[in-house]
Amino acid sequence: MWNYNYYVYITTNHYKTVLYIGVTNDLSRRLYEHKENKGTSKSFSGKYYCYNLVYYEHFSNIEHAIEREKELKKWRRDKKDALITSVNPGWKFLNSEINE
Repeated sequence: MWNYNYYVYITTNHYKTVLYIGVTNDLSRRLYEHKENKGTSKSFSGKYYCYNLVYYEHFSNIEHAIEREKELKKWRRDKKDALITSVNPGWKFLNSEINE
């Protein structure tokens, strides 16, 4: 069986006031796309400048990744904040770690 890489990720804006949750099979490419769309109204993440990665999870099964994405999107903001803080206490932007 093939090993596949899928990621559920959370990005935020510079002020950490807006969260965007997504799923992708190429996290580096997806972060690039978010940054390229910044300031445009054609997408939520672009409109609100959500291109700073603060959290991600790895999956080898796309169905599991999509299920997790849907689960996180239903959570209240305080629960999402607690999840991010549990693995990234300072809410450091992780983009450079992914793009190395």
